[in-house]
Amino acid sequence: MKKSAAAPKKTKASPAAPATAQAKRGTQASGTTAKAAAAKKQPQVAARQTTPAPKAVPSQQARKARKSNTATARSATRPAPVAASAEPAGAPQGFEKQISARSAIILDAKTGGELFTKYPDNPRQPASTIKIVTAMIAIKSLKDNDVVEVSNHAASMPSSKVFLETSKRYQADDLINAVLLSSANDASVALAEKVAGSEESFANLMTISARMWGARNTVCRTASGLTALGQQSTSRDLANIFRYAMQHEEFARRMREKSVTTSYGKVLRNHNKALWKVDGALAGKTGYTVAARQTYVGQFSRNGQTIVVALMGSETMWADLGKLVEYGFKKQRDEQLARLGSSAVGGVPQSN
Repeated sequence: MKKSAAAPKKTKASPAAPATAQAKRGTQASGTTAKAAAAKKQPQVAARQTTPAPKAVPSQQARKARKSNTATARSATRPAPVAASAEPAGAPQGFEKQISARSAIILDAKTGGELFTKYPDNPRQPASTIKIVTAMIAIKSLKDNDVVEVSNHAASMPSSKVFLETSKRYQADDLINAVLLSSANDASVALAEKVAGSEESFANLMTISARMWGARNTVCRTASGLTALGQQSTSRDLANIFRYAMQHEEFARRMREKSVTTSYGKVLRNHNKALWKVDGALAGKTGYTVAARQTYVGQFSRNGQTIVVALMGSETMWADLGKLVEYGFKKQRDEQLARLGSSAVGGVPQSN
């Protein structure tokens, strides 16, 4: 059995000895014996030629190298972050930077497919956009003429509100419209207490319902969306909830109204200015708190195309919304044309 070229007994020569010395001894050998000896030593010579001894590294440099290698190894084992902010194919260069919102998403309303995303899964305070959950539960749980009393807790809610009075009773129909159109905090809490007995219990019901309707990262603490510790949602969740809610005819009908008059004579005006400002606006819910900044979720339709847009943490909400809507419809058209082109090419017979 041949001895290994890497065996310790065969490597007594200095690691720094030049490879040329080995080559010189090989050329001085003669006859078949020299050739055989060269054949035996060839693996050892090759090993020495391909793995030269490293030069001495100064201690400080060695420490830096070890630190660099350690950092690289840690980075390699750490899970890669989800690229939530990547622009979709075909997005205009720098379009994402034109949107002031910290988080945004555009969905195809029919399929739920993504048309654009910007940090869509970053959790943030939802503000009044979460009232779409409050209203949906109330619509499913109450009849229009059900009587709702107002507690001191509900009446004490800050604006926006419709100034409900504890001495009066109200119809559920009026309060649901107050929540969806006028974003009334007092009406939200009054409905919550009517359905679940307390706002806290209702908030738990909201969280469960949101999960059932496609929101995986939403936690509700209030019926109104007022800032609360532990309360959160994402633009993806808001878009999925709204897409679900708009399939409910009664919810969609209420959201389309620009204004309604209550049974007790109060005019409720829709806070969703997109109904006046954005072509194709069908419905939407606004929100604002200092912690959440401006939030919005809504649905838009043009030429048989329908999209859902949600944004959170905006400083210029209406400007952001206009850009997102235009981009969403263009992206949707481009994808449809690409599919049509692909199917047309696939249907053409190929000739040899």
